[in-house]
Amino acid sequence: MKSIKTPRPRTEPAKLLRPSDPEALKWEMQQIQLAITRRAYELFEARNREHGHDWEDWFQSESELLRPVSTAISEFADHLSIRANVLGLSDTELKVSIEPRRLVILGAKEIIPGGAAEEKQPADFYPDRVFKVIELPAEIDPDVSVIELQSGVLKFELPKVAKSETKAVGA
Repeated sequence: MKSIKTPRPRTEPAKLLRPSDPEALKWEMQQIQLAITRRAYELFEARNREHGHDWEDWFQSESELLRPVSTAISEFADHLSIRANVLGLSDTELKVSIEPRRLVILGAKEIIPGGAAEEKQPADFYPDRVFKVIELPAEIDPDVSVIELQSGVLKFELPKVAKSETKAVGA
């Protein structure tokens, strides 16, 4: 019997992303947090203001407004390597900020009215925004960090700050 070769799926080339200024993203982060807060309060009111379900309301609100972003963090002696699943979002729909101890991912799917994506999935069916804050286990150097987007995965290579540099900064 002859074997048939299955063509390999083509992977899209990696796209380098530039980090955004953390201060510039604070406004957008606050707007998302406000929307989550408003929705959680609506859920509280819908339950006739019954107390004791605040976490349930918050998590339900997040799940209604945000796509989940799964992450994997690998720590090495000299750097951190982070992978974040943002499938369905392009490089133009994502904003990332890198701070010495924190990473923020913001994104919103641009839905074209009347487009094919809108016909397949109504906007209410699946959230079109991502918001993820990752506290880093070590201090990194944001200026030499590399961010790539490939096949729906954000890849971060974050060099750690040398211990002698950390002491000099804190002294």
